[in-house]
Amino acid sequence: MKKSQTSEFHQPVLLQEVIKLLAVKPGQWYVDATLGGAGHTTKILKRKGKVLGIDWDKEALRAAKEHLSLVCPDAPWRLFQGNFTQLEEIVLKAKLNRIKGILFDLGVSSYQLGGHGRGFSFQVNEELDMRMDPEKQQVTAKDLLAALNEGELREIFEKFAQEALAKPIARRIVLERQRIPIQTTLQLKKLIWEVYRRKQRGKRIDPATKVFQALRIAVNDELHNLESGLAKAWLVLAKGGRLVVISFHEGEDRIVKNQFREWAKNGLGKILTNKPIQAQSLEIIKNPRSRSAKLRAIIKK
Repeated sequence: MKKSQTSEFHQPVLLQEVIKLLAVKPGQWYVDATLGGAGHTTKILKRKGKVLGIDWDKEALRAAKEHLSLVCPDAPWRLFQGNFTQLEEIVLKAKLNRIKGILFDLGVSSYQLGGHGRGFSFQVNEELDMRMDPEKQQVTAKDLLAALNEGELREIFEKFAQEALAKPIARRIVLERQRIPIQTTLQLKKLIWEVYRRKQRGKRIDPATKVFQALRIAVNDELHNLESGLAKAWLVLAKGGRLVVISFHEGEDRIVKNQFREWAKNGLGKILTNKPIQAQSLEIIKNPRSRSAKLRAIIKK
């Protein structure tokens, strides 16, 4: 069988745990609000569930459609481009009214990290773009690096990534851009590595990881969108339906945890994960991206 672009490298995070918590039942509709490489969706379909897949990234959506057309051509799936902040209107547009489960996987998809000219990854040399929807979004990562002052850059790196060297990295960016514009992924990666060498800091993860994460979150307003997306998901979820969220960042997990607690406190839902579920050692070895993943789930009363 011909392989799709996504099937060769996509590894969905916490796959078995997600399927178990969604309690997938044949013939029921599920929303994959962050379709990505369609790894979770593929498993839901193989369990005879029906899937409405949503992704903000047009190119990632195209690759996912190609993948699903090959591996699940006759399965009941429908795909829409959009942000999960539009979840309610997308579900209405699809003429669905009983959603049994919704998944948010907040990590960057393997397709985006694979190097497709978007600047999400520091493993390939590309322009620092990082927009999920370049056709509608105006501000890129390189725009932020060019326009924000040292204090604003430091705040982004601290708030969105808890970067320990946020201050010297922000200062180094401001000094470097006076000499030459910072426009590519490898330019920024090299700069960050130089700061870490001077501070004699060693890291278990690549030193560039958190800064790239912070810029992506800022460009796409991800934390604000998450708050809105969770609210929209709750509106379209059927009673007895389950909402499952995988986060990769402390700020994301805090938003999810607090929202779930509020729903539970008000008698609207029952939390299924007293503590976040994290990847086991074997999965982390196979898929290092799963290291920071935290999975939480709630059932709607």
